[in-house]
Amino acid sequence: MGATPDTVIIGAGQAGLTTSYWLTQFGVEHQILEQRDSLGGAFQDRWDSFYMNTPNLALDLPGMPYDGDDRDAFISRDAVVNLFRRYAELIAAPVHTGVDVTRLSAGSDGGFNVETSLGHLRARNVVLATGAYQVPKVPAIAAKLPAGVTQFHTHDYRNPEQLPDGAVLIVGTGQSGGQIAEELHAAGREVHLSVSIVPEAPRRYRGQDLIYWMLETGKHGPDFGVNALTTEALPSPAARFAPNPLLSGTDGGHAIHLRELGRRGMHLHGHLESIDDGDITFSDDLPDRFAAVESIFAQRSGRAIDAYISAAGIDAPEQKPAPADDWMPSGPAQVNLADANITSVIWASGYKLDFSLADMPFTDQWGYPRHDRGVTQIPGIYVVGLPWLTRHYSAIVGGVGLDAEYMAGRLAKF
Repeated sequence: MGATPDTVIIGAGQAGLTTSYWLTQFGVEHQILEQRDSLGGAFQDRWDSFYMNTPNLALDLPGMPYDGDDRDAFISRDAVVNLFRRYAELIAAPVHTGVDVTRLSAGSDGGFNVETSLGHLRARNVVLATGAYQVPKVPAIAAKLPAGVTQFHTHDYRNPEQLPDGAVLIVGTGQSGGQIAEELHAAGREVHLSVSIVPEAPRRYRGQDLIYWMLETGKHGPDFGVNALTTEALPSPAARFAPNPLLSGTDGGHAIHLRELGRRGMHLHGHLESIDDGDITFSDDLPDRFAAVESIFAQRSGRAIDAYISAAGIDAPEQKPAPADDWMPSGPAQVNLADANITSVIWASGYKLDFSLADMPFTDQWGYPRHDRGVTQIPGIYVVGLPWLTRHYSAIVGGVGLDAEYMAGRLAKF
């Protein structure tokens, strides 16, 4: 590991590796520092049966486009980890694994000081490619659970055998919560779900996987005046953290619908409001929650995709409307953990960004870097791989390389 590289990339996940590819194309000497001992990024932290939610067609990486025959299939956790390891080898990425960056600060004579577990570096530029899944969020109310109840975040979930016998409460119905609920139910577990406002969406839309249209609309929509999937169209900066649609890549890929989970025998509840000596109280608003999660896609992303298809003159079949569904659960708004035999709670409550290693003020009130297409307000500091960095696709495999190309080009000019 050289002591004075031109540019340091912190993180060797999909964002760091695609940035490395483009920096090499632009002739910029650089090093990548990866905290983990092996390559594969945050996918190594997923549960054993995890499958990508994005189909193979979206696994395009700069310099290594997808060229297989199963464009609509989905690959497993281990397969995607191996994909990134092959990519790093193909592009000869200068990665140093097992290096923990502990502090980043401005140098007295320009450039930056990078303090690591292996020593001190000086760099002219630093690219923060630490990803969107940095710190698991566990709500403060978790401390009120009785001591005998096993609890952890989805970040630490691996398989059903990890849990003690008994029923499981999953708090949150984003992609991880929904998929883990399906796995536990299939394993014979009794599952309770605390429903959050995460949009349902069709796995396939107008003849293609939904992710295909999301990428195409994000990339090419602005050329036809369709900007709904760009950062500029977000209703507020907080919307950058909105959850992705409730989709799964398991069993060949499918959409997850809350009412269907209820029909299978899972217990659906509202938002977890309080915990008092083993009594859990949920909000009594499931009809409103169902109405919200079932309408958001059509009002936002679906409308943008339709507008792009129309404006670009694409021949795509109309989507048949989903049949009306008025199923509702009939359970109480309060559950006693012991009476329901709930022995485990899994917090499917997402992640938060963490740029605390940087001893420089460059984030906003949400902890998101202030930037212009990845170029921060501090000359020489860049970011890539964050949700909605420029468009909806900015944090997924098929889109991150586009942002990395622009950012690396800007870096190379300075």
